Amino acid sequence: MFYIFHGNDTFSQRETMADLLGRLGDPVMLELNTTRLPGNATVGELRQVCDVMPFLAPVRLVIVEDMLAGSSAELVDQLLAYLPNLPETTRLVFLESQSLRANHRLLRFAEKAENGYVRQFSRPEGNALNRWIEKRFEAQGGSATPQAVHTLAMSIGNDLALLENEIEKLVLYRAGEAVEAEDVALLCPYVAEANIFDLVDALGSRQERQAALLLNKKLAEGTDPFYLFAMIVRQFRLLIEIRELGEEGLRPPAIAQKLRIHPFVAGKLHQQCQRFTLPQLEQIYSHLLDTDVGVKTGQTEMTTALHLLVAGLAA
Repeated sequence: MFYIFHGNDTFSQRETMADLLGRLGDPVMLELNTTRLPGNATVGELRQVCDVMPFLAPVRLVIVEDMLAGSSAELVDQLLAYLPNLPETTRLVFLESQSLRANHRLLRFAEKAENGYVRQFSRPEGNALNRWIEKRFEAQGGSATPQAVHTLAMSIGNDLALLENEIEKLVLYRAGEAVEAEDVALLCPYVAEANIFDLVDALGSRQERQAALLLNKKLAEGTDPFYLFAMIVRQFRLLIEIRELGEEGLRPPAIAQKLRIHPFVAGKLHQQCQRFTLPQLEQIYSHLLDTDVGVKTGQTEMTTALHLLVAGLAA
C-alpha cells in the first residue's frame, strides 16, 4: 500500500511507475483520484489526502517527491506512526531522486512492513550499462554490434532517457538491420563531442602522437576543419569556465546547471580541467585566438593550422 522508490535512476523509476499505474484500474478514473505532493509537504497534509476515500474507483493514488532524503527525525516519527494506519484504499508512493541511507528508519520499516515495498534505482555503469543498452535495442525491435553499444555508452554515459531517444532513432534508421558504430557516429551528436574529449585528453597529458592520430582520424572521416576548430575552442572555453567555478567550490551538478550543459558533459569536463592550471588554459585560449586570426587573415589555412595547433599544445 505504500512504496519507496529511491535512487538516481529516475528514468527506470518513471517506467516502474507507469507499470504500477497500469495495474491500478481505469486510467481516467485513476487520474481523478491522483494527488501529487511536493517534498516540503507536511505529514498533516499527507494524511489529509491519503485519508480521502476514492471517487468511483477502487484506489486513491498519492505521489510524494523527494520528501524523505534529509527528513527530520520528527517527520520520520510522524510517518512511522501513520503508515501502519494507511487506508487500504490508498496507494502512497514516495519518489526519491537520490538513494536513501541504508539505515534510514523508513527504509527499514518498509522492508519489514506487510503493506510496504522498497526498491532502489541506480544508474547502470560499466558492463551493466552495456547490457542495458543491448536490452533496450531488443525492446525497440532492433539490435546493435558490440562496437555500437560501446560507442553509445562512452559518448553519452548513463543518461538513460537520452540513450533511449538515441536508440529509438538508430533502430528506425537501420530498419531491421544491426546498428553499427558508424551509424552512431553519423546520427548521435554526442559522439563528435566525445571525440573532442579524447583529443583534449591527449593534449592535456602531452600525448602528441595520440592527439595527432585523433586529429587525422577526424579529418579523414570528412569532418570540416573549421567545425573541428570551433569544437576545440568551445572545449577550452568550457574548461576555463569550469576550472574557475570549481575553484569557487562548485561541484559538477551545480556547474551543469549554471552553464546549462548536460550533467554528463560537466562531469567529464570537470575531470579534464584537472590536467591544466588556470594560467595554462588561459594561455591556450589566447593561442587559439591567434590561430583564428591567422586563418581569417590568410596567413595559413585551417587544416595546417590544426596540425600546428595540436603539435604546439601537446608540446
